[in-house]
Amino acid sequence: MAIRKVCGIETEYGIILRGAGEPNPIAASSLLINAYVARLARRVGWDFEDETPGNDARGFAAEGSLAPEVETHLVNAVLTNGARYYVDHAHPEYSTPECADALAATRYDKAGEVILARSVEAASLVLPPGQQVVAYKNNSDGKGNSYGCHENYLMDRAVPFGRIAAEVIPHFVTRQVFTGAGKVGSEVGGIPRSEVPFQLSQRAEFFEEEVGLETTLKRPLVNTRDEPHADPGAYRRLHVIVGDANLSEVATLLKVGTTALVLAMIEDDELRGRELTLAVPVAAHRRVARDLTLRQPLELADGRRLTALDLQWELLERAQKYAQARGLEAVDPEVGALVLARWEGVLEGLERDPASLAGQLDWVAKHQLVDAYRQRHGLSWSDDRLAALDLQYHDVRPGRSLHRRLGMERLFDDASIDEATTEPPTDTRAYFRGRCLQRWGSAVTAANWDSLVFDLGEDPLRRVPMMEPLRGTAAHVDTLLERCASPAELVKALGS
Repeated sequence: MAIRKVCGIETEYGIILRGAGEPNPIAASSLLINAYVARLARRVGWDFEDETPGNDARGFAAEGSLAPEVETHLVNAVLTNGARYYVDHAHPEYSTPECADALAATRYDKAGEVILARSVEAASLVLPPGQQVVAYKNNSDGKGNSYGCHENYLMDRAVPFGRIAAEVIPHFVTRQVFTGAGKVGSEVGGIPRSEVPFQLSQRAEFFEEEVGLETTLKRPLVNTRDEPHADPGAYRRLHVIVGDANLSEVATLLKVGTTALVLAMIEDDELRGRELTLAVPVAAHRRVARDLTLRQPLELADGRRLTALDLQWELLERAQKYAQARGLEAVDPEVGALVLARWEGVLEGLERDPASLAGQLDWVAKHQLVDAYRQRHGLSWSDDRLAALDLQYHDVRPGRSLHRRLGMERLFDDASIDEATTEPPTDTRAYFRGRCLQRWGSAVTAANWDSLVFDLGEDPLRRVPMMEPLRGTAAHVDTLLERCASPAELVKALGS
């Protein structure tokens, strides 16, 4: 049986510092995050001991490829909800805590938006008069630079990576029909907006390879980073870099939920075979992004031609049969059933009339908004006001966000999301991390995904390993935490 698909989302936010002369995004990102963490009772930094982003799941690195640089000198904080908040490649990045299912990942991803909005408010109090920092939950700056929204899924180490890559690509290429965040125009190859006025995805045109290690150049559909942040003998972490940053809660649920289901099917060998393999995946990925009709066929390796919707229907039908035959324990039965129902409903809506999903999907909502403005003012698609409208959709400030004004469907109320900004999930190891920071933050010198480092006032520092993502939950550690009055007692109890 497939193992539980513990998951998480890492989002790099776009950032602009206005009124400061020469822009410095690294300094602006540091200022933004420092303004937020300065308000916390205790600031706990990141432990880089286990960072190995250059490890390649294929056992080798392709000639000329460059592993991501580990930037240990930039601000890097661990929050009491178990998340990581730091500067990465000149962007503020929020990584959710480990979540046991797609619904929880969606909630903690939305909590990240609130944290960014509060960071903008905090930064405004320390900036000189006339300066303003603004953050956007999007994926490109309109000048040909893209930044990521990455997903992570726990997988069984025993499943060959080559099979994972081959069998997941059809889903990655075609899931854009409901996960795309939408974008005005194109940013590569000097393509005029008259030719590509609007795309489903912000990220699709920036991908150049099928499989590879890099994340900022020659981006691959399947990333080979082999950094499990867990027991490396038992697990791998599939690091997914192909998705857009979604503001829609429904789109985020489907992005993570459908992918977790597809990966569970791959683990249980339910997608074996080449009948869904695309002939040229990278070209197909861009083709899907530029097809607002959702009707253009894609060539498969066996010579057949199917649309992105056809392929998604095929994956859904297999997932439904998989659920009936094997159950949904790998993704949580209730959440899995919700994902299957929403998946089917969205595909039906896209097939019937995409406009009917304007309250659920980012690309549909944005396209309606931008096109209505264009027609109302008699503008061409090349008008820069449309690109400005696109950007404003992603503003994290609630009063300035066009997304918020559209009143799209919510899966969580504000109180639930606000709670997730400070409280960790109860059903993964993030609970232990978050609770230790809440109770004994002054004794925690550093933390990362798979360990905490305590300073008990004597040498040496004590590292507590957390190699099992589904241990350290409330059910596992609440009694222990209640029994211990100090971090020293906790470390002693764990050692025994």
